[in-house]
Amino acid sequence: MLLVYTSKITPRLKFVFKQICTRILNIPVSFTNVIEEFIAHDHLKMSYGSQPLGSEFFVRSNGLLSEQGLSDLELNVQTWEDTKCFFSSGEKSHIPFDIFAAAFYLLSRYEEYLPHVKDVYGRFTKEESLAFQSGFLHQPVIDIWAYKFKAALQNQYPTQEFGERHFSINPVIDVPVAYYFKNKGFLRTLGGIGSDLFRFRFKFLYDRFPVLFGFKKDPYDNFKWIINRQKTTQTKFNVFFLIGRLTTYDKNNSINKKEFVSLIKSVADYCNVGIKASYMALDSMAVLKSEKRQMDAVLNSVTTSARSSFSKVNLPSTYRNYIDLEINEDYTMGYPDSIGFRAGTCTPFLFYDLDYEIQTPLLIHPFQLMDFVLLKHASFLDKKETLLKAISEVKKVNGRFTFIFHNYAFSPTKRWSDFKSLFNIILDSSNDISS
Repeated sequence: MLLVYTSKITPRLKFVFKQICTRILNIPVSFTNVIEEFIAHDHLKMSYGSQPLGSEFFVRSNGLLSEQGLSDLELNVQTWEDTKCFFSSGEKSHIPFDIFAAAFYLLSRYEEYLPHVKDVYGRFTKEESLAFQSGFLHQPVIDIWAYKFKAALQNQYPTQEFGERHFSINPVIDVPVAYYFKNKGFLRTLGGIGSDLFRFRFKFLYDRFPVLFGFKKDPYDNFKWIINRQKTTQTKFNVFFLIGRLTTYDKNNSINKKEFVSLIKSVADYCNVGIKASYMALDSMAVLKSEKRQMDAVLNSVTTSARSSFSKVNLPSTYRNYIDLEINEDYTMGYPDSIGFRAGTCTPFLFYDLDYEIQTPLLIHPFQLMDFVLLKHASFLDKKETLLKAISEVKKVNGRFTFIFHNYAFSPTKRWSDFKSLFNIILDSSNDISS
């Protein structure tokens, strides 16, 4: 166990030390502000403050973990060997940066509370982030910093044994539209046919009618393949169904359709099923509560995981609403248009509410890649190379690679022809012990 001495034990300090030491490095950690207790401890220990007590392992604090609320921070990002960091800690510190304050800034999404320009959907964009502006979005910097901290500790305590963690994957399948043609109802189907005729999309008509009459499989109906793939994989897939009502933004099948309900139940027999909160639910607690209640009824159990439509997170309201509805896992933290680490890590972490200065029970699973990003590349080899590069960044820190594919990415259409193979590459990466 690592004993940390600090003059002021704050919720921020406990939150970030436990994330770095326990969740990433598998080192149990405890805290004290009693000097005598610290001196008497004859095992792994460090001090964190403005000055060292003596010759112990010491990291100089920049003070952020002792503050409350938001302040105007001076962020000077500097190169640190193979990565970057900020909040320089000076010569007396055993590591050159206060990685705990820097990690807190990224994990708490401090920058998303500050004034920023949103996109057309009201989302925080990568261009507004410190990671993108400073050139470290492609790295799980918090995990890298944690391993550098571990190396410094091992140098100070060479006989100390440290636990290890192993690379893993976290597959997420997003279902915003379960079926493209079928199960839409008479009026929506009629409207679709009219739209195809008006826009001269005769190929859509050619595909639509065989599906409607049961002669051909719907291009978005790839759930049998997903279930069969799940049966051969130990890692559970996390499947999120959108069940909100039809709007400009969300156009899934109606939850009142028996076939759609049967589909959700059949997938839930093999995979972890959660709710994809509709775009309207992100701004309305009443809508979100209604959607969750409907999903609970379909599954005949309490829905405990969620993902927001359009990968949109309104901080802190989105996460507070999830917590109020006893949703304890979120899979929305990431950028849908870019590969990278929005919160600076590939390790799940608890949501810290900056307004209330408390660690909450909501576990955030940050994702690093969404299938749409790979469409930027024309060839399969380029897609594969990009994918393997993203996986390798996570493997370097023995982290968890969380990725999002949509149900229609497994369709036989030309646009998505490579994606079953890419999905299999990711699944196989967790079995590649030589990597």
